[in-house]
Amino acid sequence: MIRAEPTSLWARDHLISTDGREITTFSASWWSTGGRFALDGGEYEVRATFRGQRYAMAEVGSDAPAATAAGVGRRRWTLAAGGRTVEFRRASFLSSDQVMAVDGEDVGFVNRLSVWRGGAVADLPGLDVPVQVFAVAVVLTLWARAAAAAG
Repeated sequence: MIRAEPTSLWARDHLISTDGREITTFSASWWSTGGRFALDGGEYEVRATFRGQRYAMAEVGSDAPAATAAGVGRRRWTLAAGGRTVEFRRASFLSSDQVMAVDGEDVGFVNRLSVWRGGAVADLPGLDVPVQVFAVAVVLTLWARAAAAAG
């Protein structure tokens, strides 16, 4: 299980932990959609297109994405990494929580920790830890964009 908690009430950064052990901090960009995190000796950058519907994660200094997300913000979107593609969708019409499906079967989730403080908890089986952090970062960014649009 991955847990992402804001570092403070107004911060855009999220402390990422797994099984109660801190593993990284996702630092959201102030100037664009995306951010950075360091994990297992690698530093990763998350970038989005102007409209924020496509995201890519690459190691800093590399142009080749290690993972991509397409259709973000739509009802269904996909994440591809390591030759594998999984699908995400909103859990329900009234919820912003995301469900991960593999071959049409629900296997994981990214749920909001708190309506007031933000953050997320995720169970994303079968994905490498950097890809799990990427998926959570994409969802956190999606939620932040939706909150900004709502005013």
